[in-house]
Amino acid sequence: MDQERYFTVGKLVNTHGLRGEVRVISTSDFPDERFRKGNELFLFHPSMERPLKLKISTRRTHKEFEILSFQGYTNINDIEKYKGGELKIPESDLMELEEDEFYIHELIGCEVITDEGEELGKITDVLQTGANDVWVVKGMRGEVLLPYIDDCIKEVDVANKRVVCHLMEGLL
Repeated sequence: MDQERYFTVGKLVNTHGLRGEVRVISTSDFPDERFRKGNELFLFHPSMERPLKLKISTRRTHKEFEILSFQGYTNINDIEKYKGGELKIPESDLMELEEDEFYIHELIGCEVITDEGEELGKITDVLQTGANDVWVVKGMRGEVLLPYIDDCIKEVDVANKRVVCHLMEGLL
């Protein structure tokens, strides 16, 4: 395969029934797009040297799972060996985001400075809390949690890996 980067959109956690369906926990913000019938995903599994290209035949949701089947995999014996694998898409398939929306991989490693010029450190993780994301910044002050809200995050430049924030009272 080429050197294109891949991003996880789901984890294949179990089989579902006897007809080759699998249970997938989605890690995508766009499950309706990612798991649409006809879409291609790449299965990465520890038992395989190379990723396996799969084309979605069917999709439905059941509880917190995406229930998928793939072309050419029609019974449990065909697909069971792939439990624990990750379903990924190539970087070229990432969706265009709205202004002020970012992929987590774009934020990781960004240098964070305050609007007063103090260097806080680098973004090491993004916590998805429901109400708003919280960016984890590690640096000289230890770990700082910055909520992704207008009052706190003032400027994001992922191309130059730079974020300007306003330290609201109580954040440190």
